[in-house]
Parts: sequence; structure tokens; C-alpha cells
Amino acid sequence: MSISICNLNLSLQYLLLMITSLLLKVDSRTHPGDIRVLKDLKHGLHPESIAPGSCLSSWDFSVDPCDHIFSDRFTCGFRCDWVASGFFRVTEITLDSVGYSGSLSSTTWNLPYLQTLDVADNSFYGSIPDSLSNLTRLRRLSLSMNLLSGEMPVSLVSLAHLEELYLDNNSLNGPIPSSFNSLVSLKRLEIQENNLSGEFPDLGALRDLNYLDASDNQISGEVPSTLPLSLVELSMRNNNLRGNLPVYVGDLEFLQVLDLSHNNLSGPILSVLFDHPSLQQLTLSHNNFTFLQVPGTVGLTSKLIAFDSSYNDLRGILPSFLCSMPKLSALSLENNRFTGMIPTRYALKVAVPGSNSSSLERLLLGGNYLFGPIPTALMGLKPGSANVSLVDNCLYRCPDTFFFCQGGDQKSLVDCKKRFQPVMPWIRTPN
Repeated sequence: MSISICNLNLSLQYLLLMITSLLLKVDSRTHPGDIRVLKDLKHGLHPESIAPGSCLSSWDFSVDPCDHIFSDRFTCGFRCDWVASGFFRVTEITLDSVGYSGSLSSTTWNLPYLQTLDVADNSFYGSIPDSLSNLTRLRRLSLSMNLLSGEMPVSLVSLAHLEELYLDNNSLNGPIPSSFNSLVSLKRLEIQENNLSGEFPDLGALRDLNYLDASDNQISGEVPSTLPLSLVELSMRNNNLRGNLPVYVGDLEFLQVLDLSHNNLSGPILSVLFDHPSLQQLTLSHNNFTFLQVPGTVGLTSKLIAFDSSYNDLRGILPSFLCSMPKLSALSLENNRFTGMIPTRYALKVAVPGSNSSSLERLLLGGNYLFGPIPTALMGLKPGSANVSLVDNCLYRCPDTFFFCQGGDQKSLVDCKKRFQPVMPWIRTPN
């Protein structure tokens, strides 16, 4: 009997301990250090930028934040989670986009359990604080579309778990730190629309990086020859890149989108881009490329859906292999120096595509030196059936009755003769 009473007492003690533990958990409060950061964040903002009804307008520190989240106070803007230390800890700060104005340096970012910090599309100004390096569990950092300036802090390399980094649409300047090659967990890097300069660093160690956008900066040098093989999308348009395309781009086997437009690149457009196993969108417009290399497969294995090499210095006749690409539906070769007649295959791919081939929904050939008659297959096209332009060429006749001749005249006979005189002196004014 005494043994049973003893066991009962132990059971009651265990039950009491469990109840006490649960009550403690329910009654737990936000960690004092986390409250301090939240207070500093709000107090560091210009009061007039905290609009009525915004998340920060509901932050009322007369009560405990995590105990009153989603009440009439602390309605939004952050998340709390229970951790083993006996406190609720702030694990996410995601502010609404209402134009909060202030400095991120108004607080020391000592939030050891924070995984997401997103203050995008506001008016934060000043430099990116080094204290963000305290956020050692951070996985997502979004400072996009603010007024941040100064250089990208090297201290961010301590964020070993960071998977997404958004610094785009600010006024950051200086070089991209080469130490970013240590952010080995990074999957997405967006630094477009800043004033970043210098050569692009080696990021080859970022083996999980699949999205990189460094467009609209002042990055110089050549296209980096050491990029992660894991890349799916790469955009470096509107910079100061020069030189030839590196052959290694063919090794980026997962690449689907490549945009290097609006730079100073030259030389050939490599055949590996047309033989690529996954590339679907290739944009190389507004450069100084001079010719297209013919792929060994003559385009039959290409996955390209859209190819834009307008505004370059491409010469010779229109390459026929482009019409062999089974999935190509958008082709822009405007404003180059192509000559010769428009191949019938181009017209047929617009008007009469094969059963195993996509039709060309966009065919832009304006601004070249193409001559001869308009292919018969194009003349039956109805307006709206496809986006086709043949303006500003040397075609025999291209009247406005055809929609693809509207929006610009053909070049003058003087300009066409000047272009062709050395090799085609027979061009004359039609009767």
C-alpha cells in the first residue's frame, strides 16, 4: 500500500511540474533585449512617417509585444516564437510599405533568433549598419527600394545562414565585396539599380546561388569568368562590361535566363548559347557584337524561346539556323547591318509554323539593309496576328497597307547604294 501511495505522490508531483511548466510557457514574456530593439526601431523613425493604421502605429510598449501580437496593439510587423530559454523571441520583422523614414543605425541589431528582416519599399536612409552582422540566424534580408547609401558592408559576410539578400533600388556605391564569396548559403542576390562600380568579384563558391541580378549599376571589366554553376537567372544589363563573352557560359547548365544587354560587349555571339541545354531567354541587345556563331546542331536542340540581339553591329545575311529552333517564338534583330533578302524560312515560321515547331509571334527586322521583295508568306498576315516589323530597310516595296511596314520608311536609295556599292553596284531606282 505504501508503494502505491509513493507512486501516486510521484505522479502528482510530475503532473504539477508539467502544469507549472505549461503555465510558465503561457505566461512567458518577450525577451527584454528584443523589446529594446523593437523600441529603438520605432523611436528612430520620423514620427510623421508612421501613418495611422500602419503596423508601427500599433506598436504600444505599455504592454508586452509578443503577448499582445494581433490584438488592437502590435497588430502586425513582426513575429514571435517560443524558444527553450524561457522567453518568446522575435524571429521575423516584416514592415509594411508605407514610407517609414529613418535610419537603420538607430538601433543595435541584437536579435539572435531573427530569421527574416524585410523593410523594403520605404524611405530608410543612411548606411547599412554593421550591427546587422549580429543577426547570425538570418535567412532573408530585404532592404530593397529605400534611400540607403554608402558601400555594401563587408560585415554581412558573417551571416552564414543567409539565403536571400535584396539590396536593390538604393544608392549604394563602391565595389561589391569579394568576401561575399563566403555567403555559401546564398540562393538569391539582388543588387540592381544602385551605383556599384569596379569589377565583379569571384562568387564561384556560392554553389546554391540560382538568381543573380546586378543590372543598372556601373560595374566594369569583363563578364566574370567564375560564376556559380547553379545559376538559373543571370542579369547584368546596363553596366560597363566589355570584351567578349566567355566560353564558360556554356557550362552553366541550369541557366534559363541571360540578360547582358546595354553594355560594351563585342566579338561573336557564341554558338554554345544556341546549343545550351536549358537557356530559354537570351538578351544581348545594345552591345557591339559583330557576328553569330553557327551551332553544331544548327539550332535543332535549342531551348531558346526569346532571342534579342538588336542594336549591335551584326553583319552578313540573316542566319538561317535561327528558324530551326523548335521553341523560338520571339526574335529581334533590329538595328544591325544585316544584308541580303529575307529568307522564306523566316516568313514561314511566322505564318505557317511546322507541327513540331513554335511560330514566331515576334519578328523584328527593322533598321537593317535587307533588300528584295517581301516574302509572299508574310503578305497574307492580318494585323494583330503577329508582331512583325520590316521598317527602315532597303526593301523594293513596303507600303503602309501592310502593318509590318507601318511606323517608318525604307532607307533612301542613296543610303542603300552607299552601303552596297562596293559589292552590289546593280542596285538602281525602280521604274
